[in-house]
Amino acid sequence: MLKQCLGENKSPKAMGERAEDDEEGPQSTVGGGGAVGGLTNGACHSPQAGSVVSPDMCYYCFDVLLAHLTQSPSPRSPHFSNDEYALFVTWKIGRERRLRGCMGTFSPRKLHRGLSEYALISAVKDSRFDPVVIEELPRLECGISLLTHFEKAENYLDWEIGTHGIQIEFLDGKTLRKATYLPEVPREQGWTKEQTIDSLLRKGGYRHYVTKEYRSSIKLIRYQSEKCVVTYDEYIKTKRRHKPY
Repeated sequence: MLKQCLGENKSPKAMGERAEDDEEGPQSTVGGGGAVGGLTNGACHSPQAGSVVSPDMCYYCFDVLLAHLTQSPSPRSPHFSNDEYALFVTWKIGRERRLRGCMGTFSPRKLHRGLSEYALISAVKDSRFDPVVIEELPRLECGISLLTHFEKAENYLDWEIGTHGIQIEFLDGKTLRKATYLPEVPREQGWTKEQTIDSLLRKGGYRHYVTKEYRSSIKLIRYQSEKCVVTYDEYIKTKRRHKPY
C-alpha cells in the first residue's frame, strides 16, 4: 500500500493508495543544520528498548539509490533484521534540508525488500518532485522510519505530540479519505493537537469549515516510530572504513 509522507486524498481502493502530503507538513522546510525531530545525523531514536532501526538501513538505501543512478548491479543483501514493518523512507537535500521525496507503506513489509523498494520509490517516484539525479547525491540525507505500536484511539485527542504519529480516516460526503503524519511532524511545526488534526483534514482533501463535532467524527489510529538519519557524507565515510550492513 503505497503512501506519500504524509497525507492522503482518495476514495477507497484496494491498492495504490496515495497521499498528498510530506513528512514536514505542508511542503515546509525545517531549519537547523543537523537534526531531524531531535536527531543528530547518524543517530537513531526508538521509543522502546531493543531498537531495530540502525544506520545500516540508511547506508543500504544509499547503496540502492546509487546503484540505480549509475546503472550498476544491485547491492548485496544486507545482514540487518529482515522482520516485517510498516516503513517510510525520506530523502532531504541541502543545508536547509528540504524535502526531496518521502514514500512509505502501512502494510508490513520484509525490511530488506521494503527498504530497497521504497528507497527508490521515494527518490524517483514521489509525484510532488522531479526524480533525484546523481548530481544531487552529495547533498542528500536519508531517513528511515519503522512504524510500531499501532493503537485505536478513543477520540481525536487521544495521542501525545512528540510520541505518536497519527492516521485519520474521515468521510467527506460519500468519499472516504485518510491522512497521516509521522510522530515528529506536529512538534517540528509547533502545532497543537487540534491544529494537527485540522491540517491533516486539509491535506487529506477536506475543504469545508472544520467544527469540533466534525473532528469528533473522525477515526484515529496512533502509532510510534523508530527513526534513523544518515547524510551522504556519513555514508561515504563509513563505506571507506568498512563495508556496512
